[in-house]
Amino acid sequence: MFSRDRWDEILEALNANKVRTFLTAFGVFWGIAILVLLLALTNGLKNGATAGFSDFATNSMFMWTQGTSKPYKGLPKGRFFNYKIGDVAAIKEQIPNIKYVSPRNQLGGFRGNNNVIRGTKTGAFEIYGDYPEYIKQQPMDIIQGRFISYSDIESKRKICVIGTGVVKGLYDKNEETLGSYIKINGVNFLVVGTFKMSNSQGNNEEEASTIYIPFTTFGQAFNRGESVGWMAITAEDDVPVTSIKEQVFELMKFRHKVHPEDDRAIGHFDLSERFARITGLFTIFTLVGYFVGALVLMSGIIGINNIMLIVVKERTKEIGVRRALGATPWMVKGQILQESLVLTILSGMVGVSFAALVIWVMNTILDSVGPVENFANPSVSMQVVFTALIILVVSGLLAGLIPANRATKMKPVDALRIE
Repeated sequence: MFSRDRWDEILEALNANKVRTFLTAFGVFWGIAILVLLLALTNGLKNGATAGFSDFATNSMFMWTQGTSKPYKGLPKGRFFNYKIGDVAAIKEQIPNIKYVSPRNQLGGFRGNNNVIRGTKTGAFEIYGDYPEYIKQQPMDIIQGRFISYSDIESKRKICVIGTGVVKGLYDKNEETLGSYIKINGVNFLVVGTFKMSNSQGNNEEEASTIYIPFTTFGQAFNRGESVGWMAITAEDDVPVTSIKEQVFELMKFRHKVHPEDDRAIGHFDLSERFARITGLFTIFTLVGYFVGALVLMSGIIGINNIMLIVVKERTKEIGVRRALGATPWMVKGQILQESLVLTILSGMVGVSFAALVIWVMNTILDSVGPVENFANPSVSMQVVFTALIILVVSGLLAGLIPANRATKMKPVDALRIE
């Protein structure tokens, strides 16, 4: 039940010694602010570290071939082999829980020799032969036109989709790109789309300087036939690709007569495993943030506890009068606990507000200066705010519990005798 008299008494008690109240509240204010800021900074580091993964489906892996390290079935050690387009169909048919398999081939490089010509302009760009599924594995924003389609694959059309870096390097400002032609290693390709990478934290220069053409066209135009340079494999969302990659390796070893125990013949990069390691690391950082913040907050709670003990001692005679007039132990205990809760929650909420202000300032600065490597969007969720509120309530109760118990153990007669 709301009691205005009780609230007046609480405010009077807090105003009785303003300096002491401020110093006591500052401990809780600083503790909860440190807790929220540590969690926000941890999220900022996590967002920055995982930004490089956000452009590619994280439940994926890349797979390529390497020299064999064991002789097998009459074939020598050190033999090199290539994947074929038939391997893609075999993986899709024989390995369960596969979502996408994208065979890929590559030509040139944006730091290599000039391999693309348009009129009098030339440039060195990454040329990839891909299937339409690849855009689902590495999302990109199509600015104009479209991406590769299966009709392009089947008809082996000489079309291409170019990045913003290619547009900047080969075209004049505001010049129309769709419907124009570029020459890649002497072969003319029609531009049907332009794109930019959706992740601002990635290697923008390299990714924007990329050209995609149909996989089959790549094989025909650049004499690759049905050879596959490497594959991008994505598993179903509820199945980690890490759990099925050994099945893929076994199938490829069988199809290419590689020793079953030859772990060197097939190279791979498990994006899912790397992503899991990073997220696991930041889970530990989050726990450390909670632990350190809780320790700092505990020092503030101890301060409130000590101050409430002093307050109880100063009000011993008052407590004796209350008891003599009929106040029950629970009424006295409730008064002390309520004072402790009010002081803790008020100072804690000011701490949360201060931390929110600091986070807002950090994000404003980041927005103005642009992306910072390995750090982005420091923030906390509402769950953290609610958790902080629960911590404050529990802390306030703990801080006032000992003083409240001491107050109720006083006998009214003994309390009235104290001067």
